[in-house]
Amino acid sequence: MMAPSREHQLLGTFVALADSLVDDFDVVDVLQRLVDECIVLFDASAAGILLLSPTRQLEVIVSTSERSELVELMQLRVGAGPCVEAAMTGEVVSVDDIDQIADRWPAFAADARASGFSSIHAIPLRLRDSTLGSLNLLRDEPGALNAADAAAAQALADIATISILQQRSVEEAELAQAQLQRALDSRVVIEQAKGYLAQRSNIDMDEAFTRIRTRARSTETRISDVAADIISGRLEL
Repeated sequence: MMAPSREHQLLGTFVALADSLVDDFDVVDVLQRLVDECIVLFDASAAGILLLSPTRQLEVIVSTSERSELVELMQLRVGAGPCVEAAMTGEVVSVDDIDQIADRWPAFAADARASGFSSIHAIPLRLRDSTLGSLNLLRDEPGALNAADAAAAQALADIATISILQQRSVEEAELAQAQLQRALDSRVVIEQAKGYLAQRSNIDMDEAFTRIRTRARSTETRISDVAADIISGRLEL
């Protein structure tokens, strides 16, 4: 059982995510909030989400650090690993110790160890027979995600799925894919802004994204809009 303080924190996360699902909500903002909360709720070192693009290619849409994004991108390059497996099969993939999968996914295991990760819990973003991607929790220490945390993480993954498919049935494929494409396009702008800000201010990519995210939240502006303003020169951070 989770301690009351954990229960309150989890409930607060659900409320915050539900409040984000307004008529004109931004998918990237909702998913970024989700992964940010996950690293606190589940004692994870990093978290990220992979989404299937309209062309059925997996893309990193949000992550809590460059380190987690790097591992996920490495998985995409080799086309194999827990995050990819969860997204493609619709099944949870939990790895208590990265060393245990060296034979199955040698490239991923080597990349994960090099990045300092020792365990991972990958949860599919799934609604009935449709899987959109995966929510991935990475830890520096080996060990399983306990049953209560696994159930809570699955519930948050379900919220992420609903946020993408809100007001759309699974059968409305074109509309759903358009929503995913907008999210992916927003991510491109954010990545460009991170690189521009990091180079201009002589800071690392994590600090650049922290500044963009902080500005967005303090002004109640979409992260992608703040990023676009930075690229265009309308905003300096």
